[in-house]
Order: sequence, then C-alpha cells, then structure tokens
Amino acid sequence: MARRAETIELAVLGLLHEGPMHGYELRKRLNLMLGWSRVLSYGSLYPTLKKLLRATFIEESPGELTITNRPRIVYAVTEAGHGEFERLMSEVGPTAWEDDNFDIRFAFFGRTDMEIRLRVLEGRRSRLQERLTRVQKELQLTQAEVDRYSAELQRHGVESVEREVRWLSDLINAEHDRGQQPSPPPQHS
Repeated sequence: MARRAETIELAVLGLLHEGPMHGYELRKRLNLMLGWSRVLSYGSLYPTLKKLLRATFIEESPGELTITNRPRIVYAVTEAGHGEFERLMSEVGPTAWEDDNFDIRFAFFGRTDMEIRLRVLEGRRSRLQERLTRVQKELQLTQAEVDRYSAELQRHGVESVEREVRWLSDLINAEHDRGQQPSPPPQHS
C-alpha cells in the first residue's frame, strides 16, 4: 500500500466507518488527518471515491439539497468496504510504517487489534532507528563541509527523529502494560 491513492482509500474507508459523509466533509476531515503539509484536492478525492464505488466498498445516495437545489451526494461504507478496511488495517509489512501510511493507520488504531498495533509501532520505531543511525553517520562525515545553517537543519532532523523514537517507545510500553492487565471480573446480577 505504498501509493498515495491507496493511502487515501484507507483514510476514506476509515472515516466512513464513523458514518456517511458527503465529499466536502470527507475532504475537510482528510485534510485535518493528513496535516497541513499535504492538502488533498478534490482532483485526488473524487477519483478515489469513484474507484471505491466501482469496487463496491462504498455506496452513494442523495443527501440534503445544496443552495443550487441539487442534492449533495452522501457516501457510506458497505459490508465489502468494512472487510477491505479490516484487511488493509491488518497489513503489517514495511509499507505500514512508512511516513505517509503510518499517520493514517495510527489515526484508526482504535479499531485495530493490539498485536497488529504493536507490530506496526515496533516496525516504525525500527525504521526510524535505522534512519537515525544513517543520518548521524552522514552528519559526522559532512560536519566540516556544511555551513552553520545546514548543520542546524541536520541537527533539527536528528532531534525530530529521536523525539519520535521516544514517543513510539512510550506507546509500545503502554500497549505492553495494557496487554498485561488482567481482565475485569465478571459482573454478577
């Protein structure tokens, strides 16, 4: 699931699990989810919606009337769409912890099995630790060759990755702690 279009498909299916939405609302919610650096255009959203409609993962129906008296199209996830969402969320390979995919998957972790969450978090942490090691080596090699601003930018990058690795470690520890808690005793009536 490395392509941006597939990431958007996962996000749309995940959002529609919360309830039916029209295109404008979907775009607004996706832009909040994707963050300020990756604004989603209607030119990306509507082809994704058409593809999901063709695959019968979502369905459309007329909704409230707009100012021009045309009904807004409302999209809802289908049973097949629920299955596709579950399938996509259960993937734990390298694409699950890449930058673009990780954020979207993390947003829907509440609907994911703990074991899958742990594998994705650990994979992401491992990927970032590899990146950190590589960047630190490059930083040592280029320290004398770069000006003060380039060195500062590199230092900022290292600190950002270190901060995310700590955050992931905290999340992983919390997942382990949650998994070791005993189940509550059954309620007797």
